[in-house]
Amino acid sequence: MDGLYIGSFAHALGARKRHLRESAEAGLLQSAPEDLEAAGFRWHHVCEPGGTAYELAHAAVAEIAARGELADIDAIVYATCLPPETGPGPVRDVKDLMDFPAGRLQAEFGLSRAIVVGLHQQACTGAIGALRLAGALLTTEPTWRRVLCVTADRFPEGAWYEQAYNLISDGAAACVVGRDPDVCRLLTVHQITNGGLGRAGDDETVGTYFAYTHRLVREAAARVGLAPADLDWVVTQNTHEKAWQILARLLDVDHARIWAPTLADVGHVISADAFVNLSALLGSGQARPGQRIALPMAGFGLNWQCAVLEVAG
Repeated sequence: MDGLYIGSFAHALGARKRHLRESAEAGLLQSAPEDLEAAGFRWHHVCEPGGTAYELAHAAVAEIAARGELADIDAIVYATCLPPETGPGPVRDVKDLMDFPAGRLQAEFGLSRAIVVGLHQQACTGAIGALRLAGALLTTEPTWRRVLCVTADRFPEGAWYEQAYNLISDGAAACVVGRDPDVCRLLTVHQITNGGLGRAGDDETVGTYFAYTHRLVREAAARVGLAPADLDWVVTQNTHEKAWQILARLLDVDHARIWAPTLADVGHVISADAFVNLSALLGSGQARPGQRIALPMAGFGLNWQCAVLEVAG
């Protein structure tokens, strides 16, 4: 991915901020609230009734547009974890299933020259997969300059807002991958998939998390000639806060360089929360030019993906 950059980060969250105990009382959690609090969770963000994942995606892209950073987009890569809701009753006209959100974004934001690509079946790792696909498109299309990456998910009405012992938020994130210098250089993206674990339960999923995430970060760093200890920051998803205390020791990374400051306030936003945390790091002033950042994500499927970035000067 030589010569590719990433920037124009934006995100949007469900309009209603709820304390996890409120959601527990409403029957939307599986774990005891004190267990989730012990994991570091406090609040999450839920769409109002009738709110959609597309509205979240639109809000994130609108933020980029408002900053004047949505020009010259050649492609839109739109990653989702969950299929769109079809409403009550059987589907009669399958055309209703083809109201594709990437095409709607292209039309509503006047991105007439952009092609659209939908990406799914990568669960909570889809945003990283979108970066990889964006890089591949720019590599194979020498006249293209910029690709808009979007991820958005909204849990269905009445669904549990918890998966694998993580408190879930509805939300979206967006960024632009391009050839022009930007906030960070995109060095590499690495993926591991074990489809044999696709139907693993929560306990089995947690049981695989440490071994595969350790392997993922080690292999991703090696792709750019680094060891995990050479990484300046590891920006994570919002998962159980003790998990990365363990992984930091396994990877020989100082735990002070593990970055997930929005865990308590935002919760796990499917594929968007690592980008929420990355934006917080870049906005904090603590990331210095030349520093290398790993963004590891794990998701059902089972999938693990990690991007490695370098803060630009």
